Amino acid sequence: MSSPSKRREMDLMKLMMSDYKVEMINDGMQEFYVEFHGPKESPYQGGVWRIRVELPDAYPYKSPSIGFVNKIYHPNVDEMSGSVCLDVINQTWSPMFDLVNVFEVFLPQLLLYPNPSDPLNGEAAAVMMRDRSAYEQRVKEYCEKYAKPEDVGTAGEDKSSDEELSEDDYASSDDEVAGKADP
Repeated sequence: MSSPSKRREMDLMKLMMSDYKVEMINDGMQEFYVEFHGPKESPYQGGVWRIRVELPDAYPYKSPSIGFVNKIYHPNVDEMSGSVCLDVINQTWSPMFDLVNVFEVFLPQLLLYPNPSDPLNGEAAAVMMRDRSAYEQRVKEYCEKYAKPEDVGTAGEDKSSDEELSEDDYASSDDEVAGKADP
């Protein structure tokens, strides 16, 4: 096992042990979702987001790709794609950082201290600079509309195909499936 893949495995386990809900996307350890709660004492408090994380082959030497699956109103997050404009992750990443840092430091800092001068969401940046209370109200509206705990499981997805169907959901009986017997 190479050093980056061993480190990837260690960081992922550390994240899971830190009480974060992690859901793997494929069999590998390179893509997964993490449930992230908005920081206390902020307009994002009470919001819950599903974050998609992709680890590049060169992780930890190259930064992870981070994106919000359900909508968030923030100057540094693209409203449509959920992409995060995060200096620390995108430009100043160091192998000293790990996945727990992303969820305990970087993302909370991003939400607590938005940077409207480097926006991915120009409208959010303009509202924030023009009227902070209107911005915070809009953040709370988005939290209420898109970031409730029940939104995390279904954000951006259709109903899961592995959900069980009740017998009422099946439209046929055994007789219809088998057909009529020959005389």
